[in-house]
Amino acid sequence: MTQSLKGRSVVVTGGSKGIGKGIARVFALSGAKVAIIARHLDKAEAAAAEIGHGAFGVIGDVTSLASIESAFAAAATRNGGIDVLCANAGIFPQARLEDMTSQQWDEVVDTNLKGTFHAVKAAVPYLKKSDQGRIVLTSSITGPVTGFPGWSHYGATKAGQLGFMRTACIELAKYDITVNAVMPGNILTEGLAGLGDDYQKTMAASVPLKRLGTVEDIGYAALYFASKEAGYVTGQTIIVDGGQILPESLEALA
Repeated sequence: MTQSLKGRSVVVTGGSKGIGKGIARVFALSGAKVAIIARHLDKAEAAAAEIGHGAFGVIGDVTSLASIESAFAAAATRNGGIDVLCANAGIFPQARLEDMTSQQWDEVVDTNLKGTFHAVKAAVPYLKKSDQGRIVLTSSITGPVTGFPGWSHYGATKAGQLGFMRTACIELAKYDITVNAVMPGNILTEGLAGLGDDYQKTMAASVPLKRLGTVEDIGYAALYFASKEAGYVTGQTIIVDGGQILPESLEALA
């Protein structure tokens, strides 16, 4: 599987940290030519330098179609096209319904859901020219499967991504482009670390494997969807959560 990504041009939105950087690292180590897209060029370049293996940073904001089109054009020029889009950019500021403002709602929707649309729309002209066109979305178990207080806006966008995927994969099938999604559970990232040790311990206790996932765990799932071997898989999801959604209660893990 890793050989089928060697030399392929991959763009990862939101790739300067967290899950995005993990995805970028896995693809780079597999021999892909990786462009890390982020709103801040210095952060994108720092992540690329840390990853190495030819990865490079490009400035781009998924909330702006013009910005992400420019970013993808730069990546395509450097790498000779785009074969794989990992639409990963997302934010998850906590706000409970009673306190959430319309602006907070819009910020999350614009980045997570509209940003997915922008990234896919900007990538399609390049993917149509590839003989291995792949789109991999980073969704979540939160929204499509589970809920968590303070993340109603986030959950709505992650469920929305899957609705978008199911029609996008039908429309793009005529170009032999596949569209799939990875659904992470609790993954140890900078954002999750910011929620505190107690949160991390509580969440790990609810996972049958008794640990939080790594960003590379998500990267390997994305790598499968992007591979030549997954060419007949489209409109599908992989939950990567250590079995978190399975127990009826903590007592089931006792």
